Amino acid sequence: MRDLPREQRLAAYAVVLRDDEILLSRLAPRISESELWTLPGGGVEHGEDPRDAVVREVHEETGLDVVVGAEARVDSYHQASAWRGGRRVDAHSVRLVYEGWVARDAPPPRVVEVDGSTVDAAWHPLAAVRDGRVPVVALVREALRTHEPFRLQRVAAYALVVRGEAVLLTRISARGFHAGSWTLPGGGIDHGEAPRAALVREVREECGVDCTVGEVLEVHDLHVEGTAPSGRHEDFQGIHLVFAADVPPGAEPHVTEVDGTTDQVAWVPLADVRSGAVEVLDLVTAALAAAARRDGDQ
Repeated sequence: MRDLPREQRLAAYAVVLRDDEILLSRLAPRISESELWTLPGGGVEHGEDPRDAVVREVHEETGLDVVVGAEARVDSYHQASAWRGGRRVDAHSVRLVYEGWVARDAPPPRVVEVDGSTVDAAWHPLAAVRDGRVPVVALVREALRTHEPFRLQRVAAYALVVRGEAVLLTRISARGFHAGSWTLPGGGIDHGEAPRAALVREVREECGVDCTVGEVLEVHDLHVEGTAPSGRHEDFQGIHLVFAADVPPGAEPHVTEVDGTTDQVAWVPLADVRSGAVEVLDLVTAALAAAARRDGDQ
């Protein structure tokens, strides 16, 4: 066979996961006569940043606004004989595969581009992709094989404040994990911030009251993998320092933070926590158990 013209192409794609689904684009019939799905993405234009190319291409192919991670995996695909633009060429594709994510409340995907390389966009179950029920190009299988969720470790400080037969709790807003559940007031420790100072700040933001921070009652941890409120697929570990704390007598808490992870704060009867009448995170029950052990030792 005679030497064919060489054609090299740089393209960028996104692996976008949501719960147990992946966002895919269906190739147009002029590219694949049979049903075939691929990652959303496409060619990087001259002078274009690859991450910008991913954002543009995902929007054209799915109508969704994607956020793209900082790092990419490089994939190389060589076809010694391929049909491109009405001629046969020796084709080489260098493909950058990024992690991407969209807002949890994003609308259903739809193709925006007219007469492009894709004709449909949809969320597909990962299980159906992996077992072949959804026909995909090799790039999808390879991307899933090597994909690792973003790892996030967060250290936070929380306050156990008990007044009589009630405990001070905050309700998690739609912006946080476990929306609608109740937890202890507190939150993430900023870089360089003392844990007790962080707790005073967080209690003031979430409850509108000042607190006096006492001893550490418990070191609690949580490890989960899934879709974060931001839409990003995460491998998340939370390390929680639980302090005994007090607030001024007669303090009536109220939420002061706007658009935060807390939408309500209240003195919740301990009986409702113990009976399950109020849905609380494991952090609350662990803190109460630690306080009971401390009181039993005294």
